[in-house]
Amino acid sequence: MPTLPDWAHGLALQQHPEGGWFAETYRSTHEVEPGQLPAAGYEGPRPLATSIVFLLLPGETSAWHVVRSDELWIHQRGGPLALGLGGSDPAGPGPAIESILGTDPGQSPQLLVPAGIWQTARPAGDEPVLVGCVVTPGFDYRDWRLARS
Repeated sequence: MPTLPDWAHGLALQQHPEGGWFAETYRSTHEVEPGQLPAAGYEGPRPLATSIVFLLLPGETSAWHVVRSDELWIHQRGGPLALGLGGSDPAGPGPAIESILGTDPGQSPQLLVPAGIWQTARPAGDEPVLVGCVVTPGFDYRDWRLARS
């Protein structure tokens, strides 16, 4: 089991199926019915928004995956994060177009992954990185899919 940084203790992190570590920190109690959601394909109502903290250690990668909803990534602590976007082909991701999430000049403190876009992430340096991810309409595993290996 990898060693989490001291500052991550107390966050109640657990392993994420796509790689890395996460803890849900918010789930709206207000729900939106499928007919009022922004796209087709949602099965059942969704919370207005959800949020997690997500930690990647050096050498860890968030596997290619796609979410039906918009996802806003917010840098919170540690080194920069390389966030790769791979298009919207239902068959799987294309080549990654990377942006750097971080707080140094030339980096972005927040990055949006639009609904239906393939995404992957990894630390861009040799430090752990903690981000917040806000999904709206709220996250549900029925709306999430890993790329085939």
